[in-house]
Amino acid sequence: MNENVNKSGTGKTNGDAARMATNGAIVPASELSLRSAIAVDAPNTIEVEHIVKKYGDFTAVNDVSFGVKEGEIFGLLGPNGAGKSTLIRMMTTLIPITSGFARIAGHDVTKEPDAARRMMGVIPQALTSDLDLTVEGNMVIYAKLYDVPAKRRKEAIDELLETVDLTKWRDAQTKTLSGGMRRRLEIARGLVHSPKIFFLDEPTTGLDPVSRVAVWEMLTAIKAKRKLTVLITTHYMDEADRLCNRIAIVDHGKLVALDTPEALKATVPGSTVIEVQFENMPPDWEERLQHLPGVTSVQNESAGMYRVLTTNGSGTTTDLVEIAVVSKVTLKTLTVQNTTLDDVFVYYTGRQLRDELVKAHAFVMPPRPGMNP
Repeated sequence: MNENVNKSGTGKTNGDAARMATNGAIVPASELSLRSAIAVDAPNTIEVEHIVKKYGDFTAVNDVSFGVKEGEIFGLLGPNGAGKSTLIRMMTTLIPITSGFARIAGHDVTKEPDAARRMMGVIPQALTSDLDLTVEGNMVIYAKLYDVPAKRRKEAIDELLETVDLTKWRDAQTKTLSGGMRRRLEIARGLVHSPKIFFLDEPTTGLDPVSRVAVWEMLTAIKAKRKLTVLITTHYMDEADRLCNRIAIVDHGKLVALDTPEALKATVPGSTVIEVQFENMPPDWEERLQHLPGVTSVQNESAGMYRVLTTNGSGTTTDLVEIAVVSKVTLKTLTVQNTTLDDVFVYYTGRQLRDELVKAHAFVMPPRPGMNP
């Protein structure tokens, strides 16, 4: 399945990775993330095998294979232009597959597109609810588009509005809602036809920190209650770390890494990250930092800020202070932390995810069942 995955493929179990990430200490999962355990023998509800998408001579997605287990939250990361949007559009029946196949809950998206669409809910990055309709009105229209029977329609809407805490606003016009409330409405609307699989594209973009956490907690609660499988794309590394059971990184159309967040972090050389800011550095300063004992990587983050990965946190910290004193360079700030998913992303793609936010790619909703893709 993962023969085209480079650098990863460590085969570590969640427990092994968690011990590595916490220096051998066993930390309760509730303190690390919002993830729930997934049964080892759980079936795959998303299957992607050797999928390829070509536009003439250009290959946008190149022989990608992976599976997503029932009940899993699966993160898909990659810089803009890496192929992740194209990959999602193929899985959600929006564009045809050049070769290979994708199955959604056992339905081939090429041979059985209508059946596949009925099994999935798709929440695009852009807010698409009708501002002039009420909260309930948006829900009703979407339920009708998916042919939800009238009796079941009311029950589903009542239940979902209660789940996302919008019952008291059901008669309010959507344009009066805050951004966080609109996002909750979009999530509820995407579940009105009881899908088994949920695709979310950047679900918390533009939300304040409190609303982001509220959406995280709501998603995990809904997933557990409805036994959903979730595939999420995000530019927030803390979001991927807290929510996702496994993460796939796509770059240049290929799957370059796939594993649990802990195992991915364990593959990055240097177990400690030091963020340090200097002033009045000489031209060869970055090169000199690279040659310090134990240092595996130095990332220049501009404005005199460097991100240093090292295998010897305490030793490198001392060396940084000493080299600054000897070189008469001003050391402004210094912080020490563990390896993060930001470091994983840089390691596998050679660039920082926050540098890739120049262009946002939203994808539109899949056609209603019965319509041609």
